[in-house]
Amino acid sequence: MQHFIPGKDAALEDSIATMQGKLAARGFNIEEVSWLNPVDNCWSVHIRDRDCPLLFTNGKGASELAARASALGEMFERLSCHYFWTHFYLGEERANRPFVHYPQERWFALPQDDSWPEGLLNEDLLAFYNPDDAIEAATLVDLNSGNGGRGICALPYTRVSDGAQSWIPVNIIGNLYVSNGMSAGNTQPEARTQALSEILERHIKFRIIAEGICLPDVPEDVIARYPRIAAGIQGLRDAGFGILVKDASLGGRYPVMNVTMLHPHDQGVFASFGAHPSFEVALERALTELLQGRALDALAGFPEAGMDMDEVASPSNLETHFVDSAGIIGWPFLAAKPDFAFEDWDFKGSTQQDYERLCAIIHEDEFEIYVSDFTELGVYACRILVPGMSEIYQVDDLEWENNSVGNSVRPAILNLHALDEAACAGLLRELQVLGLADHRSLWEILGLAVPEGSAWKNLRMGELKTLLALACGDKAAIREGLEWIHHFRQIADSRYHVYRCIETLLDLDGEGDFRPSLALLYGADTLSLAEDLLAQRERFFGLSSPGLALEGLELHQRLLQAYDKLF
Repeated sequence: MQHFIPGKDAALEDSIATMQGKLAARGFNIEEVSWLNPVDNCWSVHIRDRDCPLLFTNGKGASELAARASALGEMFERLSCHYFWTHFYLGEERANRPFVHYPQERWFALPQDDSWPEGLLNEDLLAFYNPDDAIEAATLVDLNSGNGGRGICALPYTRVSDGAQSWIPVNIIGNLYVSNGMSAGNTQPEARTQALSEILERHIKFRIIAEGICLPDVPEDVIARYPRIAAGIQGLRDAGFGILVKDASLGGRYPVMNVTMLHPHDQGVFASFGAHPSFEVALERALTELLQGRALDALAGFPEAGMDMDEVASPSNLETHFVDSAGIIGWPFLAAKPDFAFEDWDFKGSTQQDYERLCAIIHEDEFEIYVSDFTELGVYACRILVPGMSEIYQVDDLEWENNSVGNSVRPAILNLHALDEAACAGLLRELQVLGLADHRSLWEILGLAVPEGSAWKNLRMGELKTLLALACGDKAAIREGLEWIHHFRQIADSRYHVYRCIETLLDLDGEGDFRPSLALLYGADTLSLAEDLLAQRERFFGLSSPGLALEGLELHQRLLQAYDKLF
């Protein structure tokens, strides 16, 4: 017996077998790590690659089969769109291969006047991403290659409205859109429908939350049409949760549904959304999204509803809602009187009709849709961008929070032990000019995959600047760094005590012999290390120099080995 679900163009068994076979053929060893089935007809699974645990996805669905297919589909979309590597440096060797990301990529040389190269994007997109012409072209060099000498890497995207092609920088995609708009499927229209559904879901979700829109309840007799969904909702209510089922279509215009959980013990509010041209599928997704990866006891800890709508509508709160739905919901959302009447909508048709319907909705709102297809892994996948609608992070981030910021300093930082005193002073000045916040993590700035608890994982910009100041003997910068460390304090005690000892040594400034007392206060080993760092006999406090080949970073090497399996 085969099982079919609405919105899919193949039986679940066939989809699962196809994806499992193609993953195995590429050398990916996928294992199912955990399953959850907290209420009837709500399943979720966490899967990962045994060889590289950084490759993991979560699946959800109304059945075990549906959740497995969902997780495998997400694995393919993230492999095909290279999302697993979006935040990581690929190393010098890969940055100089004939192609870094895809065979169809195109590189645009950086103009001497820092303007954006001719042929990149199109007139409308240039005006959208760089309205004030204030962003230098070098900013668009992707983090993954860091190869400014090669230029800006861009991928071809087709505008749905007229078929025109535009070259969109990998840097822009990774900075603004992250995983939004990615999908894999049995067929092109199926996958594109899923991608556009997610884009609409998040766009409408953000609008509802930011504006404090009060949604209409779905009548119980309508919910009863879908017994499997009704059973899951009842299971949550029987467990003691307040569950609101809402029509998020804003008057029947958008195919979006909402299920909101009100926690009676800690007063937390969690609003879950789902979208699809089928009313049933959208409602099921809203419910299963609520429980994806969560047992019933994991529904605690969400924030209470807030009264400050400026805070609720802030970009940081909306970004939190995208990452893990743990943002604040405004009280107006929970009012008794809805801002729209309930609409008993349903737009379902074939997957091709579903796709065309979603395109029409977005075009009616005067947004353009850009699509790029990826079929290299033998399963259709796509990434869809809708400028002005599908960004997760603000366009301003291209100028102020661009992930390429570490490109210029990466070579020096990854070769710390090869730097002489003058080079350390030069790197310190460059970091000071960059103006990066002292609490920023270096692994994030450089794009490193490093394990929890390691020196590179724990290193912050403020500590690195302190170590560089020690290495070049800059007393003023040492003092400044030690003061930051003292107030930041989120550093391992063993390291913190060394810095406190250095600060004490500087305060004493060689007056008298306090070494016996210092040894009793800090310990002989800590004192000795502090003296060595201050005298420049020891440098960089346990940090390795992996170089641009990232030698010795085992987790990162696993990630790179997984990347090579794609080709």
